[in-house]
Order: sequence, then structure tokens, then C-alpha cells
Amino acid sequence: MNRLLGAACVFPPALAFAAAFALSTPLPAQVSEGEPAPAPPVATPGQPDPSLVSGGHYIADPHHTLVEWSVDHLGFSPYFGLFGDITGTLDVDPSRPEQARVAMTIPVAQVTVASPGLKEHLLKPPATEGGKPDFFGPSPKDAHFVSTMVRTTGDGRAEMAGNLTLNGVTRPVTLQVRFHGAGTMPQAMGGGELVGFEATGTLKRSDFGLDFSIPLVSDAVDLKIAAAFVKDAGGNASGGN
Repeated sequence: MNRLLGAACVFPPALAFAAAFALSTPLPAQVSEGEPAPAPPVATPGQPDPSLVSGGHYIADPHHTLVEWSVDHLGFSPYFGLFGDITGTLDVDPSRPEQARVAMTIPVAQVTVASPGLKEHLLKPPATEGGKPDFFGPSPKDAHFVSTMVRTTGDGRAEMAGNLTLNGVTRPVTLQVRFHGAGTMPQAMGGGELVGFEATGTLKRSDFGLDFSIPLVSDAVDLKIAAAFVKDAGGNASGGN
């Protein structure tokens, strides 16, 4: 032991440091001869680059377009549900984003919630014939949103105003929209051009005749929207899986 300590003491400092570094550094992973090298990371086809958006007529991808609604439940917790299978169109010219136009159809009867009992209540018929249901009733009409104005507010952001028809009532609503991504899908997934956005907004359900249990369940309904659109190339556009 003393001899080892003595030998360490006579090492030049630089040599001692190099030896310590070599001993503490793990060896790189060895690839066996004939074994393929690891594949490089795969980039997503969609990128947050507005220059990838080409102008034209787009069709909503119903499998990747969702509206999340959220209300306050008794002051204890938020409760949210979803509308899916949404259809619609987007017409956009990237050089004139303020002229973009959106029209969407939302199938209210297909509302999704975690509780089967709540869904039953949302679609429950009136207690008396000719009366008013608590919420949507058994055969609610689809909701419709049609934009009326777009105003850019920053890089990839805009404010969109429009008219929402829900429960047979039409009222103006305003959404804050953010560009999410654009690009071209792989040929194996349809090869179409896609563009996607996120949007948020708030409405009062009482404005649409849905005033049951206010204020125990909040009048204010927060909206969070994910919208994907496939460019209409004149054929059967597909948004993939």
C-alpha cells in the first residue's frame, strides 16, 4: 500500500488527472459486427411552421377534431366532457389570414362524458309532454359554428368571432386561436396536406336556454378545441389514423 501511495505521489499532476478521468469515464456502447446501427430519430410530419400552410379549401378531420367543454360542479371541482365526430370546412389564404373562414357542425347527441348517468340526464326527455328538458333532450339538433371575423393577434395567433347555434339559439362567440402545426402526411397514411389549430373560449349556457341547476353547476362553460383539417385535393382526403 505504501508503495502504491508513493507511486501516486510522484505522478505528474496532469498524468494523474488523465488517469483518473479515463477510469471514471464509461466506455461507449459497442456495436457488434454486422449489427445495424440505431435508427435516427423520426421527425413528425407536422411542424409548427406557418410557412408549411398552403392556401385552399380544407375539410375537418372528424377523428382528430374535438371540443372539450368544462363547467364548475358545486364549487368543488371542474367537470368536463367532449364532442367528437365534428365535420366542417376551412378556407384559408396564408397571405391573408384575416380572410379565413370556418364552418363547423357538432353532433350534440354524441356528447361523451365519464358518467353514463350524466349522459342519460343530458339527453333525458322533458318530465312532462311539451315541457322543457333539463339539458339537450332526447334528439338534440347538431350545433353549428360559422366564423364572421378573424383578427391576427401575434405570431401564429388570432381572434376568431362567429355565430354559434346551439339548442336552437344563435349567439355570437369569440375564440382565441393558436396555430399548432402543418405538413404533409406520409403516403402510407394518405399523403394529404394537414393543418391544425387549438382554440379556447367561454360562453354562458343560459344564453342558449340551458339554464338548469345554475348556479350549482356554473353558467360559464369553458371551451378547449383541437381542430385538424385536411386539404381538399379533389379526391378522398384522409387524415390518417
